[in-house]
Amino acid sequence: MSRRNPSLSAGMLCSLLLVAGCGRATPELIARIDVALGKAGRYLAARQGPDGAWRSETYGMFRDGPSLTPYVMSSLFFLPQAGPAAVESYRKGTEYLAGFVGADGRIRVAERELLFPVYTSASASRVVCLLDRSQRNLRAQQAWLGYLRARQLNERLGWSPDDPQYGGWGFSLDIPRKCAEGQMQDFLVESNLTATVFGVAAMRSARVPLSDDGYMQVLAFVRRCQNYPQDPRIADSHFDDGGFFFIPQDAVQNKAGIAGTDRGGLVRFHSYGTMTADGVRALVRCGLGADHPRVVAARLWLERNFDAAHNPGIFEPDREVLRDATYYYWTWAVSHAFAALRVRDIATRQGRIDWAAALAAELLARQRDDGTWVNRYTDAKEDDPLVATPWAAAALVICRSSLAHQVHGQIPTLAAVQPPSGQLPWPAGQTDYGHSACASHPHTGPATASSRARGAHYGHTAALGGLPVAGGLPQPTFVEDQLGQRGFLVLAERGLAAKDVVVVLDEAVGLVSNGLQ
Repeated sequence: MSRRNPSLSAGMLCSLLLVAGCGRATPELIARIDVALGKAGRYLAARQGPDGAWRSETYGMFRDGPSLTPYVMSSLFFLPQAGPAAVESYRKGTEYLAGFVGADGRIRVAERELLFPVYTSASASRVVCLLDRSQRNLRAQQAWLGYLRARQLNERLGWSPDDPQYGGWGFSLDIPRKCAEGQMQDFLVESNLTATVFGVAAMRSARVPLSDDGYMQVLAFVRRCQNYPQDPRIADSHFDDGGFFFIPQDAVQNKAGIAGTDRGGLVRFHSYGTMTADGVRALVRCGLGADHPRVVAARLWLERNFDAAHNPGIFEPDREVLRDATYYYWTWAVSHAFAALRVRDIATRQGRIDWAAALAAELLARQRDDGTWVNRYTDAKEDDPLVATPWAAAALVICRSSLAHQVHGQIPTLAAVQPPSGQLPWPAGQTDYGHSACASHPHTGPATASSRARGAHYGHTAALGGLPVAGGLPQPTFVEDQLGQRGFLVLAERGLAAKDVVVVLDEAVGLVSNGLQ
């Protein structure tokens, strides 16, 4: 039923399934997912322009290049089923994004040239160095990150912790400085939860340490978007359900609408699925543990209200049409949230279910023959296949990981795809990170073609060096990876129990690292 790409190592695919023990997932479902992801990846690669950018054929606002390119790449990187063409496509996209960096190390764009400055810079800073961590690409990562961080609403731009907007990111085309008292503030300046989760994910991906003040600033804003009492003794059970909404003090932009007025006279907003998934990921990205009361409350909301076919939550009657306008964003956000929380079976109102199986089945049923997904609702532009397809494909990648690995194991990436010529996917003597792989490391001994190839199957982990070898296979080593997560890197193809291996995902875009607990 499935035609797996021959460039993928058969041993690798087998080990990915066997290491975690996928007894609960049917091989037929895994095969169907692989076929679907291959079709999606080939579609995305084929829609790339000659200059390396992706441009919409549906919406003029997405025809600039920077708006869609890093977004598409954040999904494409995890679609090795699409084969070598996807690798070449990704490299061209990297060249395009790196080309925005000037000689001074700053992003060269005209004023208001980027229509989605936070989304573009956050995503670009992550994807530009995933496949090739060359000095040029790492420099581009820092340039895009600097562009992003200049737009966080904090003291540097005149905001104070007492401001509802403080700490997050918004949609402003300009630097979001606070206006002087009496002047009207552009509503796009306001921080919102979605832009903020993109921003904090970029910081983690760039290994900004958790001691950085930016994370506490983010937390200050994210807490304001959760229906959770600062003091549990004064909780209002009618409103404080642990879920999240999009933005404080803005009835228009909160899609689910106004829930009512609480005992203190404060207007409250309904919690809904997309924002609760974003909110819990933001909490985790800022360093809160899975047992933190705010994280637990958000997780329970997601479990109780989970729906594979709809964006859950209570929507006011005049907002009901907006519920599924962000359906594919919902699938992407909730899959990342459950992966970050490392849960598989969830307790819904209808009983316990395997969320990944339910979501995968729904996504497979909705995929079109050309490999795309398209939403019938237009409010969030998901009727554009270049908007809906990356969301859906990335969600399906995480579903596959959960089904095949029980949320444990490694997600394959484009780094696993070997070129048709049979040569290594990096220059001779170099790993995919650009580090020398031929010199004898003090703990590894001389690298060989076979060991480099084995490292390629596991993506970027091969280049970290210092991996002690025993029994002919690299053994786990305790390091800090590119997402700032500490853990044991896994390179061995065999001999690991399912309980030993964990997947750590960047909840905003799906970036992956590996580790042992």
